[in-house]
Amino acid sequence: MDVLPTIWFVAIGALWIGYLVLEGFDLGVGMHMLFTGRSDAQRRVMLNTIGPVWDGNEVWLLTAGAATFAAFPLWYASLFSTLYLPLVLVLLGLIFRAVSIEYRGKGATERWTRFWDFSIGIGSLVVAFGIGAALALTTTGLPINENGDRVGGPFVWLNGYAILGGLAVIGFCLVHGAAFLALKTDGPIREKTGTFLVRWSPVFLLPIVAWVLIIQFQHGTILSWALVVIAVVAVVIAWLSARAGREGRAFTGIAVFVAAGAGAIFAAVYPVVLPSTLDPAFSLTVSNASSGDYTLMVMSIVTGIFLPVVIAYQAWTYWVFRKRISETHIPTKHVVVAAVGK
Repeated sequence: MDVLPTIWFVAIGALWIGYLVLEGFDLGVGMHMLFTGRSDAQRRVMLNTIGPVWDGNEVWLLTAGAATFAAFPLWYASLFSTLYLPLVLVLLGLIFRAVSIEYRGKGATERWTRFWDFSIGIGSLVVAFGIGAALALTTTGLPINENGDRVGGPFVWLNGYAILGGLAVIGFCLVHGAAFLALKTDGPIREKTGTFLVRWSPVFLLPIVAWVLIIQFQHGTILSWALVVIAVVAVVIAWLSARAGREGRAFTGIAVFVAAGAGAIFAAVYPVVLPSTLDPAFSLTVSNASSGDYTLMVMSIVTGIFLPVVIAYQAWTYWVFRKRISETHIPTKHVVVAAVGK
């Protein structure tokens, strides 16, 4: 076994899991702004739950991409060139979402705020679908030749697996976002998202369950099936906890569900990092797609030093902003009129 490439395969899998767990709920909150908040004050409550953490959560996506580029350059090159269009849409969605969050409070009219609320929701939806499609195709395969180059047109990636992955991450984000809002808010938003979690989570989690099971029946191992069992137990506990009004336990259960489910997918496809649908011999693996041992060793040392610092800082941020938010905490809107000199 290639020890260092395997370690970095596990590390990249952990980064993607961290991204899904952390960014998943704030993408979900963004989508919930389309239909859950009935008033401007309620939507401001929702936005304030993720205000201190959303940009830090996106770091996990950047780190996962950078780690793939450095540790597995052939994997990065084949994946990003083949999925150029959906990843550009993800990038645009991230930019549009970030601009919307910053611009929303810069105007006082209802039309202004509703436009940016809609933009936050659509941007979150696009990002969730694009990330889900990319991850699904990473595990089910793309038409790459012996050189790792795409065979086919620019939309050759758009197939049933891409749509399934996109819907899977959208559904998960909606459920995870509802659990987060139920945990972090008080009042009407807490009641609405708690009801949504109990009533709709079995439906919205079906695509991600289907994705996990497809991979398991194709490539499952003892380890991956054990992780599937953990995921099932976690999601059942989460649903029962949501019914009992135990929001913290429900949120944790859903986080464990996606972590174990994603872990099962990565464990099942190992050692393949990008399957070829043209010929299995063209597939990229941890052996033929990785950087040299020296590069991987330097990366391991640097990561071992700085990653704990980053995790500690982010954990401290969540601890500082751990309290619930309600409409009583939202100040009344006011308009600042610029002074005009005589």
